[in-house]
Amino acid sequence: MSENLQTAAAAPASANPLLTPWQTPFETPPFAAIAPEHFLPAFEQAFADHSAEVAAITHDPSAPDFANTITALERAGKLLSRVAAVFYDLVSAHSNPALLEVDKEVSLRMARHWNPIMMNAVLFGRIALLHHNRATFGLTGEQMRLLERTYTRFHRAGAGLDEAAKKRMAKINERLAHLGTTFSHHLLGDEQQWAMELGEGDREGLSDSFVAAAKAAAEERGMAGKAVMTLSRSFVEPFLKSSSRRDLREKVFKAFTARGDNTNDNDNNETIVEILSLREESAKLLGFPTFAAYRLEDSMAKTPEAVRGLLERVWKPARARALADRDALQALVAEEGGNFALAPWDWRYYAERLRQAKANFDDAAIKPYLALDHMIEAAFDCATRLFGVTFSERKDIPVWHPDVRVWEVRDSAGRHKALFYGDYFARSSKRSGAWMTSLRDQQKLDGEIAPLVINVCNFSKGAEGEPSLLSPDDARTLFHEFGHGLHGMMSDVTYPSLSGTSVFTDFVELPSQLYEHWQEQPQVLRQFARHYQTGEPLPDDLLKRFIAARKFNQGFATVEFVSSALIDLEFHTQPAAASRDVRAFERQELEKIGMPAEISLRHRPQQFGHIFSGDHYASGYYSYMWSEVMDADAFGAFEEAGNIFDPATAKRLLDDIYASGGSRDPEDAYVAFRGREPEPDALLRRRGLLETPEAA
Repeated sequence: MSENLQTAAAAPASANPLLTPWQTPFETPPFAAIAPEHFLPAFEQAFADHSAEVAAITHDPSAPDFANTITALERAGKLLSRVAAVFYDLVSAHSNPALLEVDKEVSLRMARHWNPIMMNAVLFGRIALLHHNRATFGLTGEQMRLLERTYTRFHRAGAGLDEAAKKRMAKINERLAHLGTTFSHHLLGDEQQWAMELGEGDREGLSDSFVAAAKAAAEERGMAGKAVMTLSRSFVEPFLKSSSRRDLREKVFKAFTARGDNTNDNDNNETIVEILSLREESAKLLGFPTFAAYRLEDSMAKTPEAVRGLLERVWKPARARALADRDALQALVAEEGGNFALAPWDWRYYAERLRQAKANFDDAAIKPYLALDHMIEAAFDCATRLFGVTFSERKDIPVWHPDVRVWEVRDSAGRHKALFYGDYFARSSKRSGAWMTSLRDQQKLDGEIAPLVINVCNFSKGAEGEPSLLSPDDARTLFHEFGHGLHGMMSDVTYPSLSGTSVFTDFVELPSQLYEHWQEQPQVLRQFARHYQTGEPLPDDLLKRFIAARKFNQGFATVEFVSSALIDLEFHTQPAAASRDVRAFERQELEKIGMPAEISLRHRPQQFGHIFSGDHYASGYYSYMWSEVMDADAFGAFEEAGNIFDPATAKRLLDDIYASGGSRDPEDAYVAFRGREPEPDALLRRRGLLETPEAA
């Protein structure tokens, strides 16, 4: 442990805000009082408390029953949950060098804390006995689900292994925790170190709102009066769409796709190789042939073959559409006198030109109508109309950055339901991407506990006094993350382990992707898409062109995603030795599936945080598409009802999907809502890929 961390660990508990009751509205974290040096001593105390609680359960002389084992485990670790939630929010959304140093230590300590708990033979013996006799206890449906999930979690962690295998598994878990943290720190490091100044001559094709955002980014980096490009996706994608400077598009694209792959101190290639090797070893210790087989056993998909079947079904028509689009884009290059072959940094630019020509629509035309505040208002209004909840902004809740906003959520009877934190703007202290998390989960085990739910995005800030204007993709992202947020806020379960988004990875994207559908509905856009300067509503003509253009370029978008999902699957089904040269493996797999040279993976391996900054989506990136089969089919229930806010359908959606958390099997939950299993062609229909032009 470094000297500054030793000093931190010695800080007196009495001075540590993480270890004292929070005298704040709704007992929210007092962020202004929390410093990096508070975390290690708080974690030390939390680990000790939790270990003592688990030891008491393990050595309880009473015969195991649901209350003294399963319920007791649910009550254990409250301080650890509280400290960890605040810590990981800050590490992701507002980090600094001191916090990242603590993160290295915490990731290792966390693994060392959980290993002996999850592999405790005596504790697992109690759980296994209860699981074996589960039919005799008269459990409720939720209790039965909790018992099954608890047994499965311990079993899959290695609780049933012999001592030698447990010891090795513990070492693997510690090392993987370290490597996941290293991967994310490397990625953040490469993103923070790169910026490209945009002089007056570098701004051809860029909108005024984009330049304003670039100026705001420069100011945030201490370069007031200038304008800079960063490697945030919310900067890169619009730049590649609109910049007419081909040389700069190439520079930005290459920097973006090289993150974590620059042979510098932030290079992630060796990290990936070791992660894959250790994952394979852990899967084999648990009796599985591959890590993918291990991960997918506990999912809706169940097997790698089922995942590959879905991805290949979508890949063929998507690739054919993309190849046809490529030929059209190359023809457009030739028409404009371009004497070059279409390259990946050209695709978005020429696709936008083609869309303007064919659909008479471009993102720049609609952005003035998609002000961030109006889209937040739209997301809230849809939730009010579907679920009866209301949102009122609170200025008295402590936040981790001045940009963060907080709303109190009340149910239809006016009772407090949740707090919702929105952290919308890109900054150098925040990792890229968009996500939902929580500072506290809903539960009713010991009284009603209301959740504290967070959405984090990386939208570009408007110039001083100007609103942030969103692209259609940004607006969709806002609704997507808010859909996750509603999954956390509308949760209505008893046990914390089953709360909100605690569901299978290939089900967790259903509530979020389903919510995206409301963002693009004409009646929602007519009400909330208003010009930021004049207040005029979105003109009908522009609305019609926007809706007509939605399915444009879907071949590209689908190829970009499915190729990443297939690479993830191959990394975790092939022997780890096959990917010792990560770049060569990537090339080989893309060649195997016939990846168009003009399209890049949505996430190259070296920046694929979904699968390497931890294992939550490892072998699971396909989940977005698995859930899309359900979300495309699920929205059909509202269309069939003839009302996108149909009360009866909305009630089923709330009861069976959003409120039930992980308290029931996801297949049962979906069928309860829809009345049948999902229809797979709904996905292809939504993406406009059912009728695909013949590819050359």
